Amino acid sequence: MSTATTSPEIDIEHTPSRPTSPLPRATASVGGLVAAVTTGLAAILQAAGVPLSVHGKIPLAAFAQFTFIGAVIGGVLVALLIRHSTAPRQRFVQIAIGLTALSCVAPLALADSTTSKFALVGLHLVAAAIVVPVLARYADRPNPTRR
Repeated sequence: MSTATTSPEIDIEHTPSRPTSPLPRATASVGGLVAAVTTGLAAILQAAGVPLSVHGKIPLAAFAQFTFIGAVIGGVLVALLIRHSTAPRQRFVQIAIGLTALSCVAPLALADSTTSKFALVGLHLVAAAIVVPVLARYADRPNPTRR
């Protein structure tokens, strides 16, 4: 919808901007939240003497970066499933469980110590426990462009 204003000297047409979709906003919000939570937990674990290392120490900033990127990937996945799946929530949860399990393989295989393995897998599970339910809620929203 657009509105036009006319005066003898000036013609102005105004097209209202499209509001931001709730899925990108939720993705960014949950991404920021999970980045803060996992980084905080990693800092607590390191302060308690738990080595968080895979072939060398993992910087705290890496926890924030990778968990935020994981949330964004989840948001993109939800958007694709909303557009192309008849059961987007169910498919998202199934895929997220599989990807979470897959993401735990690297720490289990490559971490420098047993305590690192348990701590890193725990951080992966905490991140998934925060991100998946939030994004799954948005997969239930109706989409008129669904094919």
